[in-house]
Amino acid sequence: MKPEERIAINKRQEEFYNRKNKNLPTRIWSYFRNGLLNRIKKGIGIEKDIYELHKSWFGDLSDKKVLDLGCYMGNSLSIYLAENSKSYLGIDLSGKGIAHLNRRLEKVKGARAEVMDFLSDDFTEKDFDLIYAYGVLHHFKDVDELIIRLQEKLRPGGIIVSHDPLQTSTPLRILRTVYRPFQSDKDWEWPFSRKTYYKFEKAFEIQERRGVLAKTKYAALLGLVPITEEKKLSKAKAWHQMDWEQSAISDSYMFKCMHLSMLMRNKTT
Repeated sequence: MKPEERIAINKRQEEFYNRKNKNLPTRIWSYFRNGLLNRIKKGIGIEKDIYELHKSWFGDLSDKKVLDLGCYMGNSLSIYLAENSKSYLGIDLSGKGIAHLNRRLEKVKGARAEVMDFLSDDFTEKDFDLIYAYGVLHHFKDVDELIIRLQEKLRPGGIIVSHDPLQTSTPLRILRTVYRPFQSDKDWEWPFSRKTYYKFEKAFEIQERRGVLAKTKYAALLGLVPITEEKKLSKAKAWHQMDWEQSAISDSYMFKCMHLSMLMRNKTT
């Protein structure tokens, strides 16, 4: 992608997240993804499992240089990373988000946040021990360019902890195909395809992975079944556990999931 094209998209992306300027189809999709699905994730404990998994992947942060990529205002683990690492840098395209995060970081030694384009030549820092990318990597259309940049910014043996949407299950692929022409944020929303996943697998050592919302995405339909709330919750939790375990060992099962977390190690020497 040409620099001027990327800059134009970055500007639209910043305005989109600052103003939440979504058209009707995008608001409907957001309700499904961020409303209904998030309630399912919280009710079953999926969100908690993801965050605890990521914390375990971080390991001992005391001597680590950390990049929180695409942090916006900081998620639930941003402050944890800032307070426990040797140095912390959060970057995002949104001035509003970065200003808010810097206020939260005022008393945290060795921590700061900057408005920065990860792909820009202006971003010169490197040798990060850990890059945390929660819901970020799928915003880059050119996966090959992204991978090269990640390898450049990580020290040899450094790790990436990521979490991104997949578009590989048949129902979601069909739904996204219908929705995409009307999508407000389509220029920077590229959920992982099978091809994308295998590019990351080739470039990095994927040490562990966990997918969520394969069978569990149908938990909302349990409301139509005449069983007790306790049994519905029990069934949904059992589905989540199956998704959690099977996605770690089976590619075919993983590709049925809606979201994927990965722990990737830099093989570049």
